[in-house]
Amino acid sequence: QVQLVESGGGLVQAGGSLRLSCTPSGATFSSYGMGWLRQAPGKEREFVAAITLTAGNTFYTSSVKGRFTISRDKAKNTVDLQMTSLKPEDTAVYYCAARRDYCSAYGCYDGPGDYDYWGQGTQVNVSS
Repeated sequence: QVQLVESGGGLVQAGGSLRLSCTPSGATFSSYGMGWLRQAPGKEREFVAAITLTAGNTFYTSSVKGRFTISRDKAKNTVDLQMTSLKPEDTAVYYCAARRDYCSAYGCYDGPGDYDYWGQGTQVNVSS
């Protein structure tokens, strides 16, 4: 069974930065893709970014391109989301998620239904 634990959320002013980390455990991740999704109050959960763990291909939703960077730290066994130039509309609960089957296409990562395992979420609040 895969377990995902997020950390790094918090409160930041607009224009600031935060770094989220996701630590997976309980299984071998060599064939998985990992993603970050978020859910704001009253809205559906939406895709933010993803990374394929074999080739390191990355995918981003358009609203975060150039501001967010997803990466894998093999030494720490984490998948991180570096968020810069944060905006109030980035406020949400951010979830780490893992895809069980390997896929290298954007369409395999851009929706909640593409993921098999989820973390508990971490709150990010961006004040104006």
